[in-house]
Amino acid sequence: MATPVESANLILKLYELRRESVMREARNYFFSFNPTSAQEYLAAMGGPHSGHIRMVTSYWEMACSMVTAGAIDREMFESSAGEHMIVYGKIEGFLPQLREMMGNPGLFKNIEQVVLAAPGGIERVRSQMARIRSMAAARPASA
Repeated sequence: MATPVESANLILKLYELRRESVMREARNYFFSFNPTSAQEYLAAMGGPHSGHIRMVTSYWEMACSMVTAGAIDREMFESSAGEHMIVYGKIEGFLPQLREMMGNPGLFKNIEQVVLAAPGGIERVRSQMARIRSMAAARPASA
């Protein structure tokens, strides 16, 4: 199990990586990306934003793998990050189909484990996603 200082150092490194310009671009795209099915997700993976989608999802899968492996304290991670919940929320409704279609039963397993293990995790995901959908629906009306 990681010490508090080791966890803090890894969390700070993860933060630095999120600030990198290409990652910021990928994150900006990903938060406007709202697939409604595994087919739609896979179609986007074949499109011009494939790199953005892969960058964001693999980043959060990697970060969550550090939590599930004990390299980062789970509670400290949850106190400092929330974006992984949004990533999970974007795929949660069709994750079993996506795993089947990709032939990868472990696809996004670390993100899923961290989200589901968090206090009120799935409820937080669904609440955040409802808020994001509401904000997205309001955006065109005010433009």
